[in-house]
Amino acid sequence: MNDFWQTVLTFSQTLTEKIGASLLRDFGKVKATQKSDGSLVTKADRWADEEIRRAIAETFPEHGVLSEETIHILPENDWCWVIDPIDGTTNFTHGLPIWGISLGLLYKGTPVFGAVRFPKISQFFHGYWYGNSGLQGPTGAFLNGEPIHTSSEEPGGGRLFNLCARSTAIAANPFPCKFRLLGVATYNTLLVACGAALGGVEATPKIWDIAAVWAIVQGAGGVWVALEPEPVFPLQPGEHYGSRPFPSLVASRSELVPIFKPLVQCIAK
Repeated sequence: MNDFWQTVLTFSQTLTEKIGASLLRDFGKVKATQKSDGSLVTKADRWADEEIRRAIAETFPEHGVLSEETIHILPENDWCWVIDPIDGTTNFTHGLPIWGISLGLLYKGTPVFGAVRFPKISQFFHGYWYGNSGLQGPTGAFLNGEPIHTSSEEPGGGRLFNLCARSTAIAANPFPCKFRLLGVATYNTLLVACGAALGGVEATPKIWDIAAVWAIVQGAGGVWVALEPEPVFPLQPGEHYGSRPFPSLVASRSELVPIFKPLVQCIAK
């Protein structure tokens, strides 16, 4: 099994590095069009999506794919990659350096591995979280190969909490941390994984926004809390995930959930 995980990691590192190098040539230079859900897409997104799907088919022919740009119905395969070719397309088109390439690997509908590369700022995150899957292998979360862990600090004026564009109503009430809004769902969450923020919230993330970071955050010691009664995972084969949001709270540790959750629950109503 360790050989399998090494193949998965090497594949993710090599592929995202290759895709990222090509995307840097289009960074800040391409125009975006609006999709039916209001999100943006560029020719670079579509190119990267095709290249990633082709690479997965060649290296892991028995694996399925779920993709923001093309494939929205979960296949029957036990193993399935969830890909977001450019998370942060708005930042990408406007020349803002925080945007990433996200790869999550599901086993029977639940993420067990995630990798996200941010080419412009030279950061590669990856992590493992097996939950109740029965799988074994490497553990933990990493940034550029170095182990990362969530913060053990208490909320306070000097600590950070990340919002998304659709959760800014939270800022209308007193909150025990400083807010940051960076415009990239994966990065908002990964800042919790590496200890820079105590928590974060995403009001309307899609499955490709959270699959990779679900594993990385929990591998780093963090907690993922669904803000709706329905659990996030496991996903169900045959279901269409193109328009389903998964409002979520991420916290650096379980003790902070009772503090943060009542303050952010409004975004799921």
